Formats: sequence, C-alpha cells, structure tokens
Amino acid sequence: MSKFQRLLVVLAVIAISFAFLWPTVSWYGLTPKADQALALGSREQIREYSRAMAITDLTALKASAASGDESKLDTTKFATVIQGASKAYTVSKKAKPSSWTAKTALAAFASEKAAYDAVENIYRSRVLALKAKQKKAVKLGLDLSGGMSAIIQADLDALSKKVGHTLSAAERTDAMKRAIESLNSRIDKFGLSEPTIRQQGDDQIYIEMPGAADPEKINELLMGRGKLAFHMVDDSATSKLATYLESNPLGVDEKTMTVADKSIVPAGFVIRKYYKKDSYGLDEFTGRYMVLNATPGLDGTHITNASTSSDSITGQPETIFQLDKEGGEIFYAMTSAHVKETMAVVLDDKVKAGASISEAIRDSVRMTGFSAEESANLALVLRTAALPVELSPVNTQAVGASLGEDAVKSGIMAITVGFILVIAFMLLYYKGSGINAAIAQIVNLVIMVGVLSAFGLTLSLSSIAGFVLTIGMSVDANVLIFERMKEELRAGKGRVAAIRAGFDKAFWTIMDSNLTTLIAALFLAQLGSGPIQGFAISLSIGTISSLFTALFVSHLIYDFETDVLKMKHVSISWRVK
Repeated sequence: MSKFQRLLVVLAVIAISFAFLWPTVSWYGLTPKADQALALGSREQIREYSRAMAITDLTALKASAASGDESKLDTTKFATVIQGASKAYTVSKKAKPSSWTAKTALAAFASEKAAYDAVENIYRSRVLALKAKQKKAVKLGLDLSGGMSAIIQADLDALSKKVGHTLSAAERTDAMKRAIESLNSRIDKFGLSEPTIRQQGDDQIYIEMPGAADPEKINELLMGRGKLAFHMVDDSATSKLATYLESNPLGVDEKTMTVADKSIVPAGFVIRKYYKKDSYGLDEFTGRYMVLNATPGLDGTHITNASTSSDSITGQPETIFQLDKEGGEIFYAMTSAHVKETMAVVLDDKVKAGASISEAIRDSVRMTGFSAEESANLALVLRTAALPVELSPVNTQAVGASLGEDAVKSGIMAITVGFILVIAFMLLYYKGSGINAAIAQIVNLVIMVGVLSAFGLTLSLSSIAGFVLTIGMSVDANVLIFERMKEELRAGKGRVAAIRAGFDKAFWTIMDSNLTTLIAALFLAQLGSGPIQGFAISLSIGTISSLFTALFVSHLIYDFETDVLKMKHVSISWRVK
C-alpha cells in the first residue's frame, strides 16, 4: 500500500471515529445535568414537561401584556417564546419587531392555541433531540448507573405446539423480534428511562433498565400482555352518541364509560375511546367515542404476522396481517355477516383503528384509509400486542450503582494516569520516537471509544478495566518495532532502510502476539457473560485498534518526518545515533 493510500485510510478511520465519538463527548461533556435528566425521562414525562413549560411561559406572557408592561422580555427566561414568535413572523412574512415585549411576542401568533402549539413544539423538539443524542452516546452499565436487570425466557416450544409444527429458523427469529418489540413498547409506559433490550442466545431476552428500582413494578410490566381484539362497531349508535355529546360535552362517565341516556347504547354494546399517536409517539385521546359490540368478533392471538405495504394501483398505504387457520374461519364468518359495516381494532380497551369491511375476508387482511405513519403504527400494534410467545422471568434483580459518578471519574482518571505514565516512559526511553508512540496511542484511544459508540456498546467497570489494560499493552507493538529499528541502525543502515526493516521484521511477531490475545478475548466474549463479556469486548476492540495504530499510524508518522520534515536521523535511543 502506498504512502498516500495509507494516509487516506488513517484519515478516514480517524474521521469516522470522531464522528461516532462526538455524541458521547457532547452528551457527557457538553450537555447540562438538568437536560440529561429531561432526556432520560419517559415520553410521557417529556410530554408533561413540554406542555407545562408552554403553559407557564404563555401565562406569564399574557399577564405581562395585560398589565401593560412594555419592557423588553428576558431573553433567557423567554428564549423559547421568542424563538417561536420569530419563526411565526417569518412564516407570516411580517416584519419582526425591533424589540421583544410581551405584546409583540403574542402578536406573532394567530391565536392563543397557535402560540401554545408553537412553544410546546419547540420544547418537545429540543428534548427529543437530546434523547436522540443520548441514544448515540456510550451507555453506562448498571454497575455505573444502577437500576434493574432481567433475563426473560421465551417459550418457543409452546409456540411450536400452538402452530402445529416445528418452528423454522425464520419463525423463531420473528417470534423473538416481536417479543423484543412488545417489551420495548410497554416499558416506556411506566415512566422508566429507555431500556437496553437485546436477545441473548436463541430464546432469551436480556433487559437493563437504568434508574428503575422496583422489582414488583418491573415484573408486572414484563408479564403484562396487551389484549388485542376486533369488535364490530354500531355506526348508528356511534353517531347518536356524537350528537348527544355536542350538547352534553361531559355526558360520558369516564369511570364506567356509560351515558345517562340508556337509549343511545343498545344492550350488549359498550363505549370506548378512540386514540391516535401524538407527536411524542404516545396514545392520545382524539375526543371521539365509538360504540362497540361488547363481545369481540376475533381475538388478536390468531394473528400470525403484520406488515405495511402500498396499493399497487393507487399507491395508498395499507396494513396487511395474516391469520391462522382457525382465525381465518372466524374472521370470514364475521366479515361475511357485516359487509359495509365498521370494524374496530381494540388494544387494552383503546380503539386504535376503525376500518370499513368491503367484502368477506378469510386469511390475509388488508386495511386501508390510513396515512403511512398510521399504517406503520397499526402494523406495530397488531404485531406486538398479539404476541404469540409466552414470556417468563428467569432472573430479575435490583442493582445499586456500585460505582456512581465519583467512581466513573476515578475510572477515567485511571485511564488518564495510565496513559500519561506509559507515554512518559516511551518519551524518556525512546526520545523522539516516543512522540510517535504517543500520537499513535491518542489515535488508539479515540478509535476504541469511537467503536464503543458506533456499536452502541455499554461502558461498565469491566470495560474500563479492559481499556486500562489495553493502553498498557498497546505500546508492545511500538516497542518491538523500535527495538528492531535500533538493531538496524547499529548495523549501519540509514533512516529510511532502518524504518522499513523495523516494520517489516516486527510485523509477524506483532501479528502473532496480538492474534493470540484476540482469540482469547473473542472466546471470553462468546462464552462469558456480564463483567467477563464486557472486559473481553473492550480488550478485543483495543487489540485491533492498537494493531492499526502501530502498523499504520506509526509508520505514516515516520514517513511524514522523512518526506516533509526532511529528517535524516532517527531519534530512538540515548545510545544509538
């Protein structure tokens, strides 16, 4: 590989590593603790915060305007309002005021509702952007942050008996994927920080929930199963109820879901609320009620798969789901008897969708009339709520933060001190070539943390130990190369020949030693679990990155010194000139 090609490779690796590393630096180094706490909350908490802040800001603004206060707004306190008002002036193509007062800020909006929506949207976007940043940053393990860990067993054998045949590899993979999706969708409802959920082995799911400390609450959450069913809608009664509520807005008793006028809802029918996903991705009551047959026409457990597609002619989004044999017969009988009527998809007593039955349907069902986002949400509801595989806890435990913030700082300090001592030794022993090793180790550290961020790996106590060990070991390659170069210089070779021979003759020794370390680390990562696995993964990353920096980066630095700085000698020892 030519020098120019090596330069391109090194620059590309460093650039990619910095790109993956930046979210971690930005999150832990540049994001205030208060903002971190907001972003780590559940989406319900984010919604409550955004709405409360919007109401607080606008209430203060209205009070100031009503009192005739013409003083300038505090740009720190009302920064969000000013941002929203500025955008509103731009959209309406009106001239922005020379100074921001309560009156000029409110004048930017067409109505109080518009002002509220604009301000809430800014708060929401800001916190959700922080949440997105946090997802890209390196996660702290339970030993650093505390929380809950659980191992959930999926009973795939029971699923095989239910479907009547041995599950194929694709079916097993799909069942586990749906189980993980279902758990992910349930956990955020309980106001927990977003969890780490991953498959462990063929039939287990490992869950980490930082910050959660109530095992009973977690058990209820994990074992809770969404109840999905299809109900026929009484369109006439639904229309009567809507008309009734126009003159009686509070006519529905929210506790019993009944109305005082018993003639509206026929016997055997119930009232249910209609929900849509809001801008936070959460269920929000639309204000509509539907009158449903109390007895479901079909249970959601008969669904075998659900996906989204688009009509080949119109291009309109559609949700497609398949039923098992028994479910197909039930659904065919139901749809045959109710053509041109409305069917509701109900999850946990919430109406998630309503669709008109155009014809009798047996196995594969297509539901249209939704936007692309609505179609995707409905497919997710059908896929996760009708979870076919039974889940049971193998191990659930509360974990206290064994290290905490002070110990995290101590871990970082250990890495820093170890790094400084190693570099100090290299500088004292190898003189100018020690600078070469120092630069290589800095690049090595950036690559290691960048890889950790890129793959969404978790930083734990054992990972920190792996990195500390790697920093001490990573200079081995430099030492081997430098000692070979010293031998060549003693033999009378010049700078260029000594450098080339040093790298060439040390290459296989370096590869052999690092390869054996890598093999051991990979076996530990595969066979070990918990702390052992974390240590092995960080050691593997460090071994590979140190190989790259020793063979590529170090060599490139020497080439730079020779070709650009025009150095004639190698500063590598106090006894070799």
